[in-house]
Amino acid sequence: MAEKSVLDWIALVLVIVGAVNWGLVGAFDLDLVALLVGRWAVVATIVYILVGLSGLYTIYLVTKEE
Repeated sequence: MAEKSVLDWIALVLVIVGAVNWGLVGAFDLDLVALLVGRWAVVATIVYILVGLSGLYTIYLVTKEE
């Protein structure tokens, strides 16, 4: 198994954050990202974009050939 880069770890953490957030939204109607950033809608949007990009990057990591 190849060693993970810093970018790989950041993407993994953001994908986990996104998964936990969606789980909380589905189970309890609680958006943790919105709760943490409060009125800073721009910050929430940036977090959501980064989580989405991390998901795409993780798909690439999982499907790339060694």
